[in-house]
Amino acid sequence: MSDKVHQGHRARKRFGQNFLNDPYVIDEIVSAINPLSGENLVEIGPGLGALTEPVTEQVDHLNVVELDRDLAARLRSHPFMGRKLTVYEADAMAFDFAELAKKGPLRIFGNLPYNVSTPLMFHLFSFADHVQDMHFMLQKEVVKRLAAGPGTKAYGRLTVMAQYYCKVVPVLEVPPSAFKPSPKVDSAVVRLVPHQTLPHPVTNLSWLERVCREGFNQRRKTIRNGFKSLVDVDTLTALGIDPSLRPENMTLAQFSSLANWLDANHSS
Repeated sequence: MSDKVHQGHRARKRFGQNFLNDPYVIDEIVSAINPLSGENLVEIGPGLGALTEPVTEQVDHLNVVELDRDLAARLRSHPFMGRKLTVYEADAMAFDFAELAKKGPLRIFGNLPYNVSTPLMFHLFSFADHVQDMHFMLQKEVVKRLAAGPGTKAYGRLTVMAQYYCKVVPVLEVPPSAFKPSPKVDSAVVRLVPHQTLPHPVTNLSWLERVCREGFNQRRKTIRNGFKSLVDVDTLTALGIDPSLRPENMTLAQFSSLANWLDANHSS
């Protein structure tokens, strides 16, 4: 049987499908999530149920969001899991997670399709107020970016925005052999816990997004040159930002203070 066929289902490239099938890794992930009955659990992209099945063994109910209609039908008709699942046949990128949060804070998990993982996380960050925690399998490089510190190669726009909303905790690394078909990259599981109180709140999120985008789109430029159309050197110095450094050296606190200054002194 082809490596792309697993449990009778052919992996669909357009959905970025790689199915987890290593029992040890599955057990480690479920232990990290620690699902409990009564919690408002949501799985994104349950696929063939590698995580769904062991989670439903431990809880009374689980919401799942699945884009592939064949897999959604398979989950609904599963002899054991089906009665515990509410299956939303939908694209998680356009899904309103606030609707599910009416029943309590969300605990979201999933083996995210790597081709959409970054925009999907940005979508989920917009619901951070409704989320207790998130556990995701991602490309290892993406987890490095999420957890990076200033001044490192991995530090970028995703880092700043993720750490604005969440505490980032890498959980475990996962080799390609844990999947069918095997991806060409290493994977890792990360825990994202939204801050109950934002450590560096901004008055206008669009300014934080803009300074991150402009700063990291031209990483070789100094802060002075990268932001010269927005702010002068004296203001940067007054904000405690060294104009001679590069944007990748700025901390989350500095990005936030620059965004707040811009919001107070410019129209976006």
